[in-house]
Amino acid sequence: MKQSWTLTKFRIMLAMRNRAFLFFGVIIPVALLFLFAAIFGRGGGRAVAYVLASILAMTVMGSFWGLSQQLVIFREQGILRRFRLAPAGAGAMLASSIFSNLVLTLPAVAIEMALARWVLHMPSWGNLAGVFVMVTLGGATFATLGLVVASVANSMMETQVINQLLWLAFMLLSGVTVPLPTLPAWLQTVALYLPATYLVTGLQRALLDSAGPSQLGAEILSLGGSTLIAFFISRQIFRWEPEEKLPSSAKTWTLAALIPFLLLGMWETRDGQRRAQARSIFRSTYEAPQRKQQDKPTPESPAAPAPPAPGSGVRPQ
Repeated sequence: MKQSWTLTKFRIMLAMRNRAFLFFGVIIPVALLFLFAAIFGRGGGRAVAYVLASILAMTVMGSFWGLSQQLVIFREQGILRRFRLAPAGAGAMLASSIFSNLVLTLPAVAIEMALARWVLHMPSWGNLAGVFVMVTLGGATFATLGLVVASVANSMMETQVINQLLWLAFMLLSGVTVPLPTLPAWLQTVALYLPATYLVTGLQRALLDSAGPSQLGAEILSLGGSTLIAFFISRQIFRWEPEEKLPSSAKTWTLAALIPFLLLGMWETRDGQRRAQARSIFRSTYEAPQRKQQDKPTPESPAAPAPPAPGSGVRPQ
């Protein structure tokens, strides 16, 4: 544990010296928050919280892309070879990657929530315990998945190809950029097998329905189970040297990291609870306010006069 903490402090110092981290980890998510709020949160209120859930999920999922590329760069440049000489094993090295990523992600999440609450007038904080659990578990999940990709890929080019394919699926099918209820039914079924879907729906429920950790059992179970499995796999196939090659069979059992989502996806396909919850949140956020606005009387169409009271002597026209 002491080795992991020492490596974590070292990784945090390296990240703070990198201006790219500040740009992509803080400035870009904040800019996207205001952009998404201007487009999809114009109704204010719950719409801002709905947008914030997507931005928080995007911020948390950034660890998948960042850690996978960073580890491959360290391996190709021989930096991992130097760490290997220190009394630190693969587990300490991977754990430090996850811990440092969480430490660096939480301030960005806090900034985004503060801006949404005080600048964009989000009506409430939601359930902060639920948000914290989803952010923490989500960050750990996508960090470990990124470490698995880094261990499987043999070069930076291969890492980028894998990252881009998975990232597009995470962004387009999970509800981050396109609300899940607006997707075709068959795409909603596919989304139930993606880890990003449970992160997005969990954040939406925590922010808009004030769901606490006890009400986010499916999301916590899936993300937590995937984190443990992916960490175990990445530790077993971790490579210090760029010359080390994995057998082709090792790449297939890395899919075991997705077992929790495969099982939960099959259950949700039959049960449909996750899609029903996402549909309910979407309708209460966007469709219900529009319906109320349409039902309001306008000056051009005044409300009909009330009928005369009984016994008033006035004959109805």
